[in-house]
Amino acid sequence: MSGKEFKSGFVAIVGRPNVGKSTLLNHIVGEKVAIMSNKAQTTRNKIQGIYTTDDEQIVFIDTPGIHKPHNSLGDFMVKSALSALHEADAIWFVVNADEERGRGDDFIIERLKEVSGTPIYLVINKIDLVHPNDLLPIMESYREALDWNEIFPISARSGANVPELLETVAKELTAGPQYFPADQITDHPERFVIGELIREKILQLTSQEVPHSVAVVIEKIERETEQKVQIQATIVVERPGQKSIIIGKQGAVIKQVGIRARKDIERLLGDRVNLQLWVKVEDRWLDKPQALQSYGYSEEDY
Repeated sequence: MSGKEFKSGFVAIVGRPNVGKSTLLNHIVGEKVAIMSNKAQTTRNKIQGIYTTDDEQIVFIDTPGIHKPHNSLGDFMVKSALSALHEADAIWFVVNADEERGRGDDFIIERLKEVSGTPIYLVINKIDLVHPNDLLPIMESYREALDWNEIFPISARSGANVPELLETVAKELTAGPQYFPADQITDHPERFVIGELIREKILQLTSQEVPHSVAVVIEKIERETEQKVQIQATIVVERPGQKSIIIGKQGAVIKQVGIRARKDIERLLGDRVNLQLWVKVEDRWLDKPQALQSYGYSEEDY
């Protein structure tokens, strides 16, 4: 410790799907704790990332993208995201620099207006994709919508202006405990993160219709030797056709899922990994409360 009074707090990261919330969180903590893909609604649970220095600890809540839900899983995701607004000491509302303000953004802004006394920052991400002159109209459009504490144009991918954003929110923190050990970067157990890493590879490798129908269940994590861990996981989908897509011709797709996921899991665990994957069909699991709960999407979480 530096001798200063230690400060801590919780920051909620909210926004529409696919605006870069998970990329921003991963950049801050320096590891992949939230999965990323170019497909919307990648994040399903509130994923906490932990940033600790000698003087402060900031616990970030990366929420699912707020969208119009089409099934029970969608309802869970939106309720989960909105509940974070009332749990945080500060809120980052993330939007895209290369997109005009839309109805989805306005919906979130209306929810933000219901939050009382919490500092709210507008974070305009992906500034590397636009000319600086094109950024000004976007900033003005949002400036008139809400009385933001500050507006930060950033690039989560390159890290541009992220240190300044962190420094500003750290000043808002009050004296508080260190909730987690200094070397811990997420509150989720390894089993959850491993399942998310596998799901990320499925999102990256499969077609548009499959990703939102996929859940990953970690059946077993067992140490085979001092340097090797055996992991067995079941990939759950809604329809036989989706199972065929994930397996691929002669097993090519699921083999690639396994190869890519194993690399990230080995980086996470610091051990060699033997990863075994199976695919199971469960009809309409996205609308079954019991299935949602068993796959980790429980209303108890919010």
